[in-house]
Amino acid sequence: MKTSIRSLVLAALCAAAGLANAASPPQCAGEAVARAKKLLTFHFGEDDRIQVSSDVKELPSLRNPANKKQQFKVLEVWGSIYKGNYRMRLIYLVSGNDCTLMGQEILEYASL
Repeated sequence: MKTSIRSLVLAALCAAAGLANAASPPQCAGEAVARAKKLLTFHFGEDDRIQVSSDVKELPSLRNPANKKQQFKVLEVWGSIYKGNYRMRLIYLVSGNDCTLMGQEILEYASL
């Protein structure tokens, strides 16, 4: 009986830890959302129909081509203007709490 109770408690703790990790946004997420809005505005001009999702997905990191010892963090943000949807990937060098934007890409999500 003690073993089954311990197993249940352990399973509950593991599940709670997994939920806590899933709920926390990746480092630089706030910066990425703000930059994504600026990126859409740069490409399409001021438009009050621009919307950027606050959901930020961390993708696999990239190696810095100029310094193989450094890794760049890649964050994906989605945005839209009227009926167009856009996937944006923002590439950051993270040093402590600092997020330095190193690159960005925007791609319209469309089937042509």
